[in-house]
Amino acid sequence: MAKVQRSVRVVNAAGLHARPCHQLASAALAGRSEVRVRCEDREADCKSILELMTLAAPQGSVLEFSAEGADAEAVVERLSQVVAAGFGEPS
Repeated sequence: MAKVQRSVRVVNAAGLHARPCHQLASAALAGRSEVRVRCEDREADCKSILELMTLAAPQGSVLEFSAEGADAEAVVERLSQVVAAGFGEPS
């Protein structure tokens, strides 16, 4: 089973709030792999909006994605693109 890790910096001005958490959870739920995300000393299940919100990651924070499963590479790539695009919000 493939395990993939990648770090991405939060670029949008508002950081990780409800809408970006929804986007991340939706992207993670589209895959079959188990996905965790870490920010500093906090970690969350990437498929849970509520857990993602506990990260409270402001602009400039680094999110560390870790996925394990058959489609781990694709899921991490999709999550990384969502973050790098600033969740479609202003930087």
